[in-house]
Amino acid sequence: MQRRTVLSALALTAALPTLSFAKNQPVINVYKSATCGCCTEWISHLEQNGFKVNAHNVPNTAAYRSKFGVPPALGSCHTGVIDGYALEGHVPAADIKRLLAEKPKAKGLAVPGMPMGSPGMEVAGEPADAYDVLLFQADGKTRVYRHYAAAK
Repeated sequence: MQRRTVLSALALTAALPTLSFAKNQPVINVYKSATCGCCTEWISHLEQNGFKVNAHNVPNTAAYRSKFGVPPALGSCHTGVIDGYALEGHVPAADIKRLLAEKPKAKGLAVPGMPMGSPGMEVAGEPADAYDVLLFQADGKTRVYRHYAAAK
């Protein structure tokens, strides 16, 4: 009996960091087209990584990019907002977690275009493209926040 109790306690302890992250995590509001499958896949990626997401189907995603200060050159198919930061395109959850932990002075993160292999853009049998997650400022200046190499 004691062994079962100890194993149960260990399992619960291992799950606590994930449960704590999900409970304390701010909500990501995502503005997307109702018919976009890759946006739905990106939202699933975020939820699988502990984020709570409120999806909003909108007729014009460009209006939200403008509203949240995403430079036109960085545009993609959906815009997210979390804790004052804009998220444009298929930004990996790990980079969003890093952004929230580091809290850099920036407007947000973007993955311009729709690179194959980025979260929500995975296609079985297709190699992943190399792509950059860009940190962007209100003035439109960017720097590479993280680089993802192409699959070999």
